[in-house]
Amino acid sequence: MDWAFIHRRCESAVDFLAEAKKIETEVIRTRRTLHQHPELSYHEEWTSQFVADRLEALGVQVKRGVGGNGVVGILKGSVEGRVVALRADMDALPVAEAADVDFKSKVDGVMHACGHDTHMAMLLGAAEILARAKGGLHGKVKFLFQPAEEHGGRGGALPMIEDGAMLDPKVDYVFGLHIDGDRRVGEFGVREGPVMAAPDSFRIRIIGRGGHGSAPHKTVDPVYIAANVILGLQGISSRMMDPVRPFVITVGSVHSGTKENVIPDYAELQGTIRTLDEATRKAAKRKVAKVVEGICRSYGGSAEVEFEKDAYPVTVNDPEATEQAVKLLRKLRGARVRRMEPILGGEDFSRFLQKAPGMFYFLGAANPAKGCVYPNHSSRFKVDEDALKYGVASLALLAFEFCKNGTGRT
Repeated sequence: MDWAFIHRRCESAVDFLAEAKKIETEVIRTRRTLHQHPELSYHEEWTSQFVADRLEALGVQVKRGVGGNGVVGILKGSVEGRVVALRADMDALPVAEAADVDFKSKVDGVMHACGHDTHMAMLLGAAEILARAKGGLHGKVKFLFQPAEEHGGRGGALPMIEDGAMLDPKVDYVFGLHIDGDRRVGEFGVREGPVMAAPDSFRIRIIGRGGHGSAPHKTVDPVYIAANVILGLQGISSRMMDPVRPFVITVGSVHSGTKENVIPDYAELQGTIRTLDEATRKAAKRKVAKVVEGICRSYGGSAEVEFEKDAYPVTVNDPEATEQAVKLLRKLRGARVRRMEPILGGEDFSRFLQKAPGMFYFLGAANPAKGCVYPNHSSRFKVDEDALKYGVASLALLAFEFCKNGTGRT
């Protein structure tokens, strides 16, 4: 295909979905290879080499080892324009796969249960289409393959940013796509403004005074205090925070004691709070510390409350970029674009959006007829691979159009 001729004749003439269908088999094959070789956060050595080699084979300039195992590819167009970054995460989860597929994980206890294998395959597919189209491509496209998204704390985006991933050349717009096990195939979920929460993890150490279970009056029972703390924490969202501002608190881990008749010296709780704006986030942290300390003191104990440092911020989509991106996505034949409600899960892509305007969006991959009915992070999570071509086309389309003038308008 003469891409340069198409560019001269009509810059909007490229049918990205048609191009994605041409390489659909290859994209699926790539996804399955990645699925069989999952690697946990900060250990994506094989994965990093795989994607870097693929990018170089496409003629993309590649920088390896960015912020750890990160990979940055740069594709230069033939005409001056904007710089658009596209991101895919690379790490897997410590989950033993139970999905009924022929290409199961070959690593015991590790699985791409959140679809990061599909993210990489779709971005590599988009890179292939854009590399072929560079005769009509304005500006530059950066391909960001990020490690350690599942870590939840420092993660992988921040180290990549600190290592210059969003600079030289400076990124004007950034887009990220996530596969969604609850949404039907071919459906995009989009939203302007806050779309995903800040996930702040906490650890509470309750310090009491141990003794015999038959004489609790001679002890300060940290287990009993912990039970009251758990109940008290739920009162923060129902009675101490503005009810119109989303806030969730969950205690997911409780540890204490060694024997049924021994009152231990301490108890430890671990949990998470989820918020969609910084004011609520800061207030929630203060309330947690205050409630825990008050309850512990009332029963004669004490507490240490720690929040994980470097937790992901709220993921906030730029309203103007999202509006124009939606107009573009609606041009993909057979795809559906729906406005979604915020999700209280966290996402490391939030850090990239703090450096450049853009959008984080979702692509459905559920299909009951194929047994693709389990949510992300399930050991039975399966993806209807018919969805991948829509992801490939959407990423290539957004990069191609936003590189032209920064608005996505054709």
